[in-house]
Amino acid sequence: MPSHVPDQKEKHDQDDHADPLARERAHLAASRAALRAMREDAESLNIKDVAANWVNAQILQGEVEARIKALADLSHTPLFFGRLDYLHAPGVDLAEGAEGEDFYIGRRHVHDADGDPMVIDWRAPVSQPFYRASKKDPMDLRLRRRFGYTGGELTAYEDEHLTDPAEAEHASKLLQTEIERPRVGPMRDIVATIQPEQDEIVRAGIGGTVCVQGAPGTGKTAVGLHRVAYLLYAHREKLARTGTLVIGPNKSFLHYIEQVLPALGELEVKQATVDDLVAHVEVRGTDDAAAATIKGDARLAEVLRRAVRSHVTMPTEACVVVRGSRRWRVPAYELEEIVQQLLDRGIRYGAARDALPQRIAHAVLVQMERAGEAPDDRVQDAVARNAAVKATVKAVWPPVDPAKLVLRLLSDADFLAEHADGVLTDEEQKTILWTRPPRSVRSAKWSAADAVLIDEAHDLVERTHSLGHVVLDEAQDLSPMQYRAVGRRCSTGSATVLGDIAQGTTPWSTDTWEEALAHLGKPGAAVEELTQGFRVPREVIAYASRLLPAIAPDLSEATSIRESPGDFEIRPTAVDALDDAVITACRDALAKEGSIGLIAAEPRLPALREALAAAGLATLGPGEETSADARLTLVPATLAKGLEYDYVVLDEPAALVDAEPDHRTGLRRLYVCLTRAVSGLTVVHAAPLPEELAG
Repeated sequence: MPSHVPDQKEKHDQDDHADPLARERAHLAASRAALRAMREDAESLNIKDVAANWVNAQILQGEVEARIKALADLSHTPLFFGRLDYLHAPGVDLAEGAEGEDFYIGRRHVHDADGDPMVIDWRAPVSQPFYRASKKDPMDLRLRRRFGYTGGELTAYEDEHLTDPAEAEHASKLLQTEIERPRVGPMRDIVATIQPEQDEIVRAGIGGTVCVQGAPGTGKTAVGLHRVAYLLYAHREKLARTGTLVIGPNKSFLHYIEQVLPALGELEVKQATVDDLVAHVEVRGTDDAAAATIKGDARLAEVLRRAVRSHVTMPTEACVVVRGSRRWRVPAYELEEIVQQLLDRGIRYGAARDALPQRIAHAVLVQMERAGEAPDDRVQDAVARNAAVKATVKAVWPPVDPAKLVLRLLSDADFLAEHADGVLTDEEQKTILWTRPPRSVRSAKWSAADAVLIDEAHDLVERTHSLGHVVLDEAQDLSPMQYRAVGRRCSTGSATVLGDIAQGTTPWSTDTWEEALAHLGKPGAAVEELTQGFRVPREVIAYASRLLPAIAPDLSEATSIRESPGDFEIRPTAVDALDDAVITACRDALAKEGSIGLIAAEPRLPALREALAAAGLATLGPGEETSADARLTLVPATLAKGLEYDYVVLDEPAALVDAEPDHRTGLRRLYVCLTRAVSGLTVVHAAPLPEELAG
């Protein structure tokens, strides 16, 4: 009988049976070597004789450098985290009986010298069953293998035989370990732990906007970032032209998430806050809650529209153009018809102003043709630049400076009343008027809400550039006018909107996503709800959920799939012992592995800083990178949103609630702070806890 030469699949099976861990480590080493070779190939590229000119050479060189950077091998980041063994070759008719293949799933594609894949990008279609296959729907998988790593070294694996009826459905211990792994440093990607309901959102098409209502710990931020990475993979050419942007609530949050996309090989995605987007003026002032709420109301868009259009005045005199020995007269009534037509079209103020001289010149050319002349486009352009035409345009359609316009609205009661008539009440107008009007745009102490109004006015004058895709995180805190500002940045593209109604902590926070999406300019967008938590311990989320009836009664209560209940403790103490009790709680947390966040209301921060310094406990600021030697972060409650720590010490909940302008907003802020813990929460209080937490 002839000897049997095993094929590749049989060889894999034999190796697995002999020493599977050694085989997987060998593949990891070979994959890392292949990635190094890919990078060396990119570094050796010589583009001197390829580019046609200096500009093209610079562009090409930039692309090569980006490629080299993207091919970096991060030693502590696993190159692959899973393996899929297919029953049949993907994409081949099952009736043909084509032999199955094995694919290693990782953060990026890696191929060998022959171009054969050694690691498949997690975003590729062939990788999708890693996230969605189950016993009920194995998706043609024979086996799904997950890998466990320690410090970048492959140390464990776990198999699921999806087509074996003898093997029961079971929870992955490696998956659970990865989810619960202590956090030191900035936010990590979740590419190895994406759940089926998350994967559906991540891989949703680019054509529509998706809104994700996500309870604490459901991974909505990670889902949004991975969705960007997926869209860049699936639609790279389009998004390379149109651009992508991630919008977060503050700089600390952006610093916390900034390493996620680079770890997935995406280096070109920009990040910003809403304040960054509308930074036409320097913000040096603040509004009280009442003024900020009115300025953030969508009705202000109509007030601004009226104010901008009010600069247009109907012509009362003819425009007389002299060319050589001839005089061409466009009468006032004809000019009025031209102006009215431009107003009726509703195009932006600046575009209409640019079109007006050409319209007047066209009227002159019509007269020339009637007189037997044969003018061409050059003549029309010359007439449009004629001094008389310029003078008419300046008188009828003068330029508008957006900042000066908003300055006048907020300073001139009569001007505001004229354009807010029937839109804002007299009392609302008084609320937003400056008591001491500034002399100029430069001297004005603009607030953040004023900057958004100026941005709206800018768009009324000149169209805002639209990107291909925008991710808007912590969206529930935006005002209607801020939604409009973001919507302008994706008016011809799509958006991923992330938030939690229960975590709205501004007086103008969102009541419904339908309303928010309408202000964003994306009405009818799909709203997906994530209620299954992966990070927040069960006991902690159950405790925080006691607040939901008071802060968001229509939302479903969040649950946690974590097997461990987590450390949870409430420590009452005397008023004069509060600081010492907080220090003790911080020391207890520091005795454990992971990051620690001490969250407190703004008025409590000075006392806590002094107590921490006296106790010899050094602290970081929100968003600063933790390390093995610096793990305790002092977090103002107003900056806690979106951040996560292994252990949280929450100082004096009553003070946190009282620091907000109203009780509901205070309870929402408390809900946010209670749900920042990944492994444990200690609540330290001297004052009675809010009654909503009782029971």
